[in-house]
Amino acid sequence: MFKKNERSTRRSFVQAISAAAAATTFLSSNTLSTYAASSSKTQLDSNHPSGTGINVLLVHGAFVDASSWNKVIPLLQDYGLNVLAVQNPLTSLQDDINATSQALASLSGPTILVGHSYGGSVITNINTQNSNVAGLVYIAAYAPEVGESVGALNAQFPASPAAAHFGPAYQNGFVWIDPSFFPDTFVQDISRREARALAVTQKPTSLACFEPVSGDPAWKHIPSWYLVSSNDRTIQPDAERFMAQRIGATTREIASSHASPVSHPYEVASIILLAARHAR
Repeated sequence: MFKKNERSTRRSFVQAISAAAAATTFLSSNTLSTYAASSSKTQLDSNHPSGTGINVLLVHGAFVDASSWNKVIPLLQDYGLNVLAVQNPLTSLQDDINATSQALASLSGPTILVGHSYGGSVITNINTQNSNVAGLVYIAAYAPEVGESVGALNAQFPASPAAAHFGPAYQNGFVWIDPSFFPDTFVQDISRREARALAVTQKPTSLACFEPVSGDPAWKHIPSWYLVSSNDRTIQPDAERFMAQRIGATTREIASSHASPVSHPYEVASIILLAARHAR
């Protein structure tokens, strides 16, 4: 199934996860099991306690839709977590906050809010007062301070490689990443074939998603976790580290592209499970 260099990469990935699992505790005194190099359907350790009664609401970022979580969702469902992936319109930050808030209102019981990329700005601005939100998980995501926009955050750091390739999409007033450059700047750590398909199925995103300033951040009131992508070419990894530290998040770092839910679903599921443990 894997070519020689792919098998080598897979083996290194398996070894790295096994080593990390030995040092990390979540959901019980046990840790992630060793990933099986012989199977493309590597599973998390089935001995961890059930997540029954805990919800996970997944919020996608710009240029993608809820299907970007498709590799993560089954891993969470295997633990009995109730998972919902909201389809945000990407027409404005407020529109996306409204859609996510409605999705949240449909869930009863403790809920973990998870935001990838721009989705972090959305979950930061959710009104968590008198809500069932028990934790926030940021996956290579924006975590703005009050009065801060996505653009202002980006301006504090050198431009990412992807920034040179943002441009008008086929909808007026919407942008995307030039499909020719998408594989190398958004998700360079999956097969070229898969990356090219994702490039042309991008969801155009309105500029009105990036310009508004943040209100009172939810992370000031709710425990948070952050997964940094050290090989990110869309958001500067140093920006992610800065935000993770500023919000006081429990932080992990992985050698991933920006699109870690696609390229590293096991590590993404792992940190969500860690947050779910604390929701009990």
